[in-house]
Amino acid sequence: MTARPVPVRAEVSDFDVEGMTCGSCAARVQKTLVDQPGVTEAVVNLATRKARVGFDRPVDPDLLIAAVNNIGYRLHPIRKEPGTASGGLVTEDPDREHERAWARRVLVVAPMAVFVLVTMGMGSVTMTNGLIRITLFLVATFVQFWVGWPFLREAARRGRHGTANMDTLISIGTLAAYLFSTYGLTTGRMDLYFETAVLIVGFLSLGRYLEARARRRAGKAIRALLELGAKEARKITEAGEVMVPVEQVVVGDVVRVRPGEKIPVDGTVLDGSSAVDESMLTGESFPVEKGAGSTVAGATLNTSGALTIRARAVGSDTALAQIVRLVEEAQTGRGEVQRLADRVSAVFVPVTIGIALTTFVFWSTFGGDAVKGLLAAVAVLIIACPCALGLATPTAIMVGTGRAADLGILIKSPEVLEQSRRITTVVFDKTGTLTRAEMIVTDLVTHGAAEDEVMALAGAAEADSEHPIGAAIAAAARSRGEVPKADGFEALAGYGVRAEIGAGPVSRRVWVGTRKLMAEAGGSIPAFLEDAAEALEADGKTVVFCAWEGEARGVLGIADAPKPESRQAVSLLHDMGLAVAMITGDNHRTAEAMARRIGIDSVLAEVLPQDKVVEIKRLQSEGRVVAMVGDGVNDAPALVQADLGIAIGSGTDVAIESSDLTLMRGEPDKVALAVALSRRMHNTIVQNLIWAFGYNAAAIPLAALGFLNPAIAGAAMALSSVSVVTNSLRLRRFGSTTHG
Repeated sequence: MTARPVPVRAEVSDFDVEGMTCGSCAARVQKTLVDQPGVTEAVVNLATRKARVGFDRPVDPDLLIAAVNNIGYRLHPIRKEPGTASGGLVTEDPDREHERAWARRVLVVAPMAVFVLVTMGMGSVTMTNGLIRITLFLVATFVQFWVGWPFLREAARRGRHGTANMDTLISIGTLAAYLFSTYGLTTGRMDLYFETAVLIVGFLSLGRYLEARARRRAGKAIRALLELGAKEARKITEAGEVMVPVEQVVVGDVVRVRPGEKIPVDGTVLDGSSAVDESMLTGESFPVEKGAGSTVAGATLNTSGALTIRARAVGSDTALAQIVRLVEEAQTGRGEVQRLADRVSAVFVPVTIGIALTTFVFWSTFGGDAVKGLLAAVAVLIIACPCALGLATPTAIMVGTGRAADLGILIKSPEVLEQSRRITTVVFDKTGTLTRAEMIVTDLVTHGAAEDEVMALAGAAEADSEHPIGAAIAAAARSRGEVPKADGFEALAGYGVRAEIGAGPVSRRVWVGTRKLMAEAGGSIPAFLEDAAEALEADGKTVVFCAWEGEARGVLGIADAPKPESRQAVSLLHDMGLAVAMITGDNHRTAEAMARRIGIDSVLAEVLPQDKVVEIKRLQSEGRVVAMVGDGVNDAPALVQADLGIAIGSGTDVAIESSDLTLMRGEPDKVALAVALSRRMHNTIVQNLIWAFGYNAAAIPLAALGFLNPAIAGAAMALSSVSVVTNSLRLRRFGSTTHG
């Protein structure tokens, strides 16, 4: 016997929802949940198939489950378990099996669709050959009731509760063609329409497979985030250091983190000093120096020295867990735009059924010809069959996404296309998106020494450094020529390095690092170098001094260089009439200097991960439709919150999975191309849908008046489908000469 679910506590609970296939489904489930006692709000998301329900008092999940089941859908509570990084949200991956199920149906129906297409080309031979007619019947029966079973099942569920959706429309059309053809087969009629049912089910099954695939890939964002956290922690006990699962660490425990290890918890440094790479959380391009009293965040990387840390936040309270929750909340939010076909079909289906019934009654009663009435009614149903309607979106998406892949662009769902046409503002993350995310030496100013000498000695001192800035200096020195060997290397966390270079009487102690290091070494900084350093800092660059024999001899400027395509990316977007902004965790001076170099005139600097979402929401509250472009984990919540999320493919997997569009080659200038292609695809889908509905609107009256028999109706429907496919194929030429 299955255990009864524990009543949900007041506040918020999450549920999986099964059986939704269109926007009207999500709206109906949401309304049903909101109407239940104790429920204060409910948000149902079709893309994630999840519902988030708010309560003002404890509510038994069985009551909600029963209410949703009564309208033909299934509701399942998502289990909560303490101690996990996301606050205990444990979900399975039902979309994987959903995708596989539709893939199996597509593989089965594909050869059958080819067979019926061949028989269609045989013309009168098909009509007179008994074996072919029987074979068509058997093929159509299998396709109708096995491949197309999900459409029939969901249509039946909607019918039992007095509602209709796309599945209703599909089922009516395919069953009309199948049943009329079966009747024709048994009565010896020459006109059969088995191929109509087979092709409709085949194309729509392919569309459902593509949709399931996109949904499953979108669901990876949370799992990718959770993978970032440390799995184990080196806990300090009375018996010494013990490796334990990170879930066993509680607030107040002391852990030790060695160089190269991930920090397992949010905490405060008790002892040790090191540079910590926080780019996955803050977007900062440089590691941050940490010492006693500094705070550190879980999932960040300790790059150099050992740290002893006291845990102050674990599990669901860590910075990583907060980012996970932000992504979850953004994904659960329900978009305003639902599928156009679903909105129209909600009215179109009952109207079509009503017209077909009225046609039959009219001809039977006033025309005195029940057979002609039946044929006219069947013609109405066939002419209204959603073949072109079902092809409108899948063909445009298949052709458009194939062309997009050629251009290095990944488009994940049809909803993206609706949003792209409304974009007014594009917000770029800086590090790794507009910049290379790698440090280089951009400037060298010397005083009392030659440039090559300063560079060689600085490079020698930094040759064994693991710090990114040190590595950049060493690389720059090696690019100029041979670097001397250094002895007695010592890294001074937070300051720089020192080393003995040379031997005997020509040996020098060289210091490379910050102003504080110069002061500690007793070295003076000439006014000329100080002025140069201030100018470099004003240009947004990190300053490093090189000194020996008690005096600074040179100053180096280190910067994260912009990608060569960044300026063109901004220019192209401006040409499209879009506003462009940059958002980053870097300081204002660095950010503004970068913005000037690439032509951006709006800068949001020193923005923390959670504040990136706030900034996106602020722009949206001003009436802007925002596209967010990023590549880091810290960008994931903002990518989901934005009206259009665009990930740079060279970035992290979680950023890519949280986005709507992915630039697979990491080229920011492809943003404008991606938006233009998305708009073109959306326009193509709208054109297809307008044609499909317009064709029905014009042809149904002709069928009802008896001017179209089922054969002509089938031919007209085939022509409609060919028109939709041909229009979609025009997307193959996109980008060959221009963006449009």
